[in-house]
Order: sequence, then C-alpha cells, then structure tokens
Amino acid sequence: MRKKIFSASDARKFARRRLPRVIFDFIDGSAGEEKACALNIDMIEALRMIPRVLVNVEYRNHRKTLFGQTWDLPFGVAPMGMCNLTWPDADAMLAKAAKQYGIPLVLSTMSSSSIETTAERAGEYAWFQLYVGQSEEVAFHLVERAETVGYANLVLTVDVPGIGARPREQRNGFQSPFRIRPMQFFDFALHPRWSLTTLTTGVPKLANVNVPGGVQFKRNEARGRMDWDFLQRLRDRWPGNLIVKGVLGSEDAVRIRDTGVDAVCVSNHGGRQFDSSPAAIQVLPQIRAAVGPGYPLLFDSGVRNGEGIIKALALGADFVLLGRPFLYAMGANGYAGLEEMIELIKSQIDIGLAQLGCPDINDIDASYILDAAMTEAK
Repeated sequence: MRKKIFSASDARKFARRRLPRVIFDFIDGSAGEEKACALNIDMIEALRMIPRVLVNVEYRNHRKTLFGQTWDLPFGVAPMGMCNLTWPDADAMLAKAAKQYGIPLVLSTMSSSSIETTAERAGEYAWFQLYVGQSEEVAFHLVERAETVGYANLVLTVDVPGIGARPREQRNGFQSPFRIRPMQFFDFALHPRWSLTTLTTGVPKLANVNVPGGVQFKRNEARGRMDWDFLQRLRDRWPGNLIVKGVLGSEDAVRIRDTGVDAVCVSNHGGRQFDSSPAAIQVLPQIRAAVGPGYPLLFDSGVRNGEGIIKALALGADFVLLGRPFLYAMGANGYAGLEEMIELIKSQIDIGLAQLGCPDINDIDASYILDAAMTEAK
C-alpha cells in the first residue's frame, strides 16, 4: 500500500525508491558539493515568523495578481527540463495541474513536449522559458513559435553560460539527449515499473531544441554569448511580458528593469549551476530594495513548502516558482502524487496565514519576519 505524502521530504523519499538512481540523481542533484542547494533550503527554514493574535482569519485569500492576471494560488511551476524522465507524460500532468489549480506552468526550452503541444494543453496558464544555446537565430525561432501559439509570458534564463558541473550526473553517466547505457542496466532492472513504462511509451526526447537548419543541439555547449545587447533585442522583439530569471545581484536587477523587462526572477537555479552562489533568499530583500516596491519580482530556489512561499513573499517576492517538489511527487505516484503535493502546499499556505493572523496573502510583508533569523542562519 502506497504511503501518503505529508511533506516534500516524503515525496523525495518515495521517489528515490521508485526511480532508477540515474533519474533520481538527475532530479535531485546539484552543482559541486551541493552546498548552494542545501543553503537555499536551510536559510528559508531558518527564518522565523512572528504571528499576530486576535485577528479574524475565518476567511483567507490565497489569490495573487501578476501581469494583470489573477492566479488562484501564489505559486507556479518553475521551468524544468526533461520532466518526462521522471515519469512518462509528466509534462502533460503539469499542464493538467496548471489548469486545474489556476497556476502558471513555465515550459522549459529543454522540455520533452513542444511549445505548441503545451499551449494546447495548458492554454493561458502556459509560459515559455528560453535558453539561448545554438545561436541567436535559433533562439528567436523559438520566440516566434511561442508568440504564434499565444504565449503571453516569456522567461529568459541568464544563469547558464554553461552547464554546471554536477558530480552525481557525471558518476552515473547521465546524458542529454538521454541514452540507456550498459552501466545502467542493473539500475533499471531494479526499478521495473519505471523501466517498463518508459520503454512502452518511448524514451523522452527534447522537443524544442533541434530546429530545421539548426546545428544539432549539444547540452554541454557554451552558452555564454548572450549579453546585454541580446537582452535589448529580445525586449524589442517580444510583445508580451518578459521575465529575466537567474538574477542574484541588485545592480543587475536594476539594469534589467531599466532595459524595459517586466519582471526579474531571483534565483540561483536551485543550486544546480554554481556551488559558491549565495542562497537566493539572502539577496531577495536587497534586490527588492534596489528595484523599488512596485516592480514585479518572482522567486525560486529552495522552497519546499507553503511556509517557504509565505517567507519569500514577506521578503519581497510577488510570486514564487517551485520545481523539485513537483518532480518528487510525480516520481512517487504520477498525477495522484502531483495533486497531493499541490493540495499539501495549498493547505500549508492556508494554515500558515491563519497562524500568522494574516487572512490575505497580499498583506504579508517583512514585519512578519524575525530580523535575527537571517543573521543566525549564516
């Protein structure tokens, strides 16, 4: 009998049992010694919040407005590549959940589902995340496809000039495009449900990166050619909302804002890129102070529960994106696991607002955070 998911740690534990090691480590692993990933989580958990008492919290509001659209919950699905390796049709599960719960789904360039297919599945809830890899021409081809099928929000990721060194992937011989190698046969044999289901549905392939006339995609190729001039050209080209993701510096955030970008996502890529980066939550208040109170800020990296979402909002974020908890949940139990995780996070937010004496998520601010916690966590 499958055990119920009561936390992201539960989902992670169940996914670890169910998935081949090479797949679990791809999801779970980070750069270097994985200090940045751990710091993300630890610093959010170290934050303490101060409840207000004798406040009527009988009715609580979780809805947030961003880019003129009201979202049913204050969080969405971060861009994640090759989700279908977690479980077949994971991309479709995420799109279904986005519509069911009224939350955005950011489709990665590195997805196993196409820009067009995801637009059909998720409709107005689909955003597109852009990597600039092979060439600027290929990047703008992807942008054109996203515009053609109606995406309103484009997320440019800027913290991947090259793929971070991830020792777990290297030890396991992980490759993209994914290939089953002889060293992995025993691993797959120990996880027959994943292996047989994946073989039946087909090993997932990258759906967006290889375009007609383009150079064959290589995951580890240099991506450092993107610069401020490119950002300006993209801003001039893209008619919808443009978000730049992967920002940790206040000066960069201000310059991005002044380029005409609609929002910044404060993120260290979940610790998967640079092991010496600060925790994203450390720099969030500084970036909020630098860009001013009215400029939209999104946040990801290290959030594992509803209280973490509330903390990020309190420190200056307008909206939060989560990744690994959803992959763990699907790895644990497919779509049922994903539903459990979203319901769990929703419940944690609801209970958190009640405990804090704050019936409206939009009223959360830094006054709910115990100042000493950031210092103590260092």
